[in-house]
Formats: sequence, C-alpha cells, structure tokens
Amino acid sequence: QVQLVESGGGLVQAGGSLRLSCVASGTVFIATMGWHRQAPGKQRELVAVITRGGIINYADSVKGRFTISRENAKNTVYLQMNSLKPEDTAVYYCNMNAENLWTLRTGDYWGQGTQVTISS
Repeated sequence: QVQLVESGGGLVQAGGSLRLSCVASGTVFIATMGWHRQAPGKQRELVAVITRGGIINYADSVKGRFTISRENAKNTVYLQMNSLKPEDTAVYYCNMNAENLWTLRTGDYWGQGTQVTISS
C-alpha cells in the first residue's frame, strides 16, 4: 500500500517562508507529484505539479513565490514557499500518481494534509 506523509506546515508571519515535504512509502514508480490546497469554505485547488521529467506548472497565484521540486530516489516532493501571504492560509495536500511495483496498480494517492497559517 502506498502512503504519503507530509510535514513542514505551521504558523508564520506574512512575508515569511515555509518548506513542505511529502514522502511516499512503498515500492513505487511515481509519475507526477503535486501540491494542492484547500482554504476554509473554498474548493481544493492545484498549487503546483511536477512530472517525473521535470515539467512544472504553478497556479498563477503562487508563481514567483513557490518552488516545487522532487527527489525521485527518495520518493519525495517539496514545496518551498516564500513571501507568504495571509491568502496562502490553507490545508496543503500532496498528491502523487504512482504505480505500486508489487501489485502493478496505478493510482492517485493523497497525503493527510498539513495546515499552513499565515498571520498578517
């Protein structure tokens, strides 16, 4: 079974930085890794995504402030968040499209979410 574990959330002041990490357990081949977020009363939205080949897309709201990266050997994806704003406050979820190499099943997997709170 593939499980994703996130870390790195917290409370920071506006203008500050945080780095989120998400690691996948199990013997997997991971194609796409991404971060989504959901603010109170809002729908979950894509923040950033990175393919295995390194193609990256960002939401317009985070371009120039957030950086997504990955370490394939560690089954890990990172989200470096700089110049944080109060509107970045949300629960952040990592997401991976992965193949379990034991069962050969491919699926979308989600982390449990980590709270990011930005104070003004």
